[in-house]
Amino acid sequence: MSSPQRSRRTDNLFNIGELPPLGVVPKQMHASVIRGDRYGPPDTAFQTEVVDVPPVPPGYVLVAVMAAGINYNNVWAALGRPLDVIGMRAKRGGTDDFHIGGSEGSGIVWETGEGVQGLSVGQAVVLSGCRWDEHAEDVRLGNDPMLSSTQEVWGYELNWGSFAQFTLVADYQCHPKPPQLTWEEAACFLLSGATAYRQLTGWPPNTVRPGDPVLIWGGSGGLGSMACQLVNQMGGRAVAVVSSQEKAEYCLGLGAVGTIDRRKFDHWGRTPDPDTAEHRSWSNGLKEFGRAIWDVLGERRSPSLVFEHPGSDTMATSVFVCAPGGMIVVCGATSGYHIDVDLRILWMRQKRLQGSHFANLAECRNVIALTSQGLLDPCLGHVYDFDQIGAAHQNMQDGIQSAGNLAALVGAKTPGLGQEFITRTYQARPVSTLIVNRTQVDNQ
Repeated sequence: MSSPQRSRRTDNLFNIGELPPLGVVPKQMHASVIRGDRYGPPDTAFQTEVVDVPPVPPGYVLVAVMAAGINYNNVWAALGRPLDVIGMRAKRGGTDDFHIGGSEGSGIVWETGEGVQGLSVGQAVVLSGCRWDEHAEDVRLGNDPMLSSTQEVWGYELNWGSFAQFTLVADYQCHPKPPQLTWEEAACFLLSGATAYRQLTGWPPNTVRPGDPVLIWGGSGGLGSMACQLVNQMGGRAVAVVSSQEKAEYCLGLGAVGTIDRRKFDHWGRTPDPDTAEHRSWSNGLKEFGRAIWDVLGERRSPSLVFEHPGSDTMATSVFVCAPGGMIVVCGATSGYHIDVDLRILWMRQKRLQGSHFANLAECRNVIALTSQGLLDPCLGHVYDFDQIGAAHQNMQDGIQSAGNLAALVGAKTPGLGQEFITRTYQARPVSTLIVNRTQVDNQ
């Protein structure tokens, strides 16, 4: 095992956008914090506070955050529902009475704990958003760690996310930063990109094949922008659902073969009671939406895969329009978690309803490789300042965020000293290949 790379602790508190000297860690840091007594709208739930920098246990890495990605999971964290993340951790014996969100980011390895392999202080990394116990029996037996009973989302279920000057991650969460990307570009693509990649490739035999139609809800959003590109890369035909002409043009630029404007339909939501006029009107809406897909494709062919994440508003439509033998794969439920599905359509047409959650390390690395090779654009939309993290999540909850992925600047806020320091000290030192499962090393 390698020796830990310890840093000297200092009482100095550095401003957002500043970096301490290499080898120095402040005892405290600025963080965008949620507390249980202010759960509610994100623009008030998030507040900038000064908190202690966490210690670095064995197998962990302290990363100086340069930029952080913005995702919907911390809208839920701010609201305190459907999960009170602070209360949940307290029930498990946690002592932190606050939550630092942020489930992806880019930054610089600042300190390593005992046993960390393949990482050195000063290396530029991007951070993946799930953690598990590498010693858990289900992981040691060779199962996908994303299916482990120990898997949790960093920066949501777990504390010390990327909305702070320093974040604490397991060593396997650190991946090589594509060298051509800015810090904010590198911070915004991995969560949505890897999630979309697993949805489209991770559930054989229902994967994207050349010529396959794929319906993509929210085509211009973070997930959708990644999915449009990936489907195109795989030879499929992406049909993106959007809510404006501007968003339609955005998706076409990412490789979608066509778009559907959801504003032309009004059948959204849960299934009305059968044998009612409302249900008949709703059913007609389903059929009209299905015909709109055929119009885009130029043939009477239904999508072999439906890329789902809105949930309650769209699931009944997704099940209806999916091709026989096809799959509806869902990774979220931004419009609601409860659905009504006509099971006759599911079983008689032998369709598959599949849940999917983020991605394992191999899938993350595949997405990073595509990005490094210029085959996947991060689709960076709006970039927020650190003190706008609450507003960024409020925009996302209100549905008024920009197209693509979102990021907030942290250590990269000041381009002068920060950029000169980073270019000289870090970017010339790429991350080496990491050992994915440290258990293999422990047992040798």
